[in-house]
Amino acid sequence: MLQKTPKPEVTTGPDLSAVLKRASPSRKWRRYAVFGVVLVLAAAGLWYWWASSAGETSVTYSTAAVVRGDLTVTVSATGTVEPTNEVEISSELSGTVAEVLVDFNEKVVKGEVLVRLKTDKLAANVDLARATLKAREASVAQAEATVAETAASYRRAASLEGKGVSSTQTLETAKAAADRATAALAVASAELAVARANLSISESDLDKAEIRSPIDGVVLDRAIEPGQIVASSFSAPVLLTLAEDLAEMELQVDIDEADMAKVKTGDQAMFSVEAYRDRQFPAEIAEIRFSPETVEGVVTYKAILTVDNADLALRPGMTATAEITVEEVKDALLVPNAAFRYAPAVEETGSRGSGLLGLLMPRRPQDETASAPSADGKGTVWVLRDGAPAAVSVEIGSSDGTRTAVTGSDLRENDAVIVGAKTAS
Repeated sequence: MLQKTPKPEVTTGPDLSAVLKRASPSRKWRRYAVFGVVLVLAAAGLWYWWASSAGETSVTYSTAAVVRGDLTVTVSATGTVEPTNEVEISSELSGTVAEVLVDFNEKVVKGEVLVRLKTDKLAANVDLARATLKAREASVAQAEATVAETAASYRRAASLEGKGVSSTQTLETAKAAADRATAALAVASAELAVARANLSISESDLDKAEIRSPIDGVVLDRAIEPGQIVASSFSAPVLLTLAEDLAEMELQVDIDEADMAKVKTGDQAMFSVEAYRDRQFPAEIAEIRFSPETVEGVVTYKAILTVDNADLALRPGMTATAEITVEEVKDALLVPNAAFRYAPAVEETGSRGSGLLGLLMPRRPQDETASAPSADGKGTVWVLRDGAPAAVSVEIGSSDGTRTAVTGSDLRENDAVIVGAKTAS
């Protein structure tokens, strides 16, 4: 008989998925460890590269030569060109303008009639005042006659009373009449004085109807036309504006309060205007006013400069920019102002930390710091000698904003002062 051979029993190992599940945590931590080692090695390499490049850094210096020459210190100011004497012509009277006898830019002389007002009412007032004056003169004559009459009556009464012919009452009546006549004469005399004054006022008003020029000059502005009504009840209206002499002008500029200690009367200046950009006009400070002017928190003081305008090139109201010469330094050593803003870079000592933070964040050299002048006027400039910067102490003088005059025993003409540096790896 055939017997079935039993199949050998297959023994299976542990489940692969279960094995992988048990092995995965250890492999995961192994990957983290490898990544950390790689990160540390990369940081170390980066630090080594930075340290190597820092050690090979080169510095290129920008220099300027110390020169000997003259230095002019100026103060800048802006303002406007104005006439030396400008007069606004107004009217003291109200009325209608009959004639305007001048126009823009016309030359006028002192006493010339510029404007006439209608005078019909003013002339009538003069006639009335004259008639009143005559009436008051007649009243005075009448009062004088009455005084003479009552005085004679009083004298007769006094004589008769002395002889016993007349009574005392008659004498007193005559005296009272004489006194009243004298008082009436005084009243008439006062009314006569009033009439004369009224006539003078009326004649003055009539004369003011002709508005005349108070100066010799030029008409700058005309703000009135025939037929217009002038009302001077509250404020005198400006009819004309005159400039006395345009050949002599003045420049009014605003000096900043920070520059007031530098400028003084007599300082010379040069200024320009937009109309003549290539031309410089000379001027001289004639006056510096004490009154301050404050605009948006900025305090300035008005300076008046005299200007010769014989060719009449300048016109009133032109905007001008002036350069006022406040100091002139002769034969001085001059260095650029940028030299005082340079100082070599200084490396910091110490480290930010240790370990990985110290490797990742090493200290770099500090930035350049300016060698600012001290309170006693001394400062330091750096001179390039034998390829390296050398500090030189100097005494700082005047500056024109670009160059500064200095003195110092260790500084010589043609020395190369450092005005900047550029670092390259």
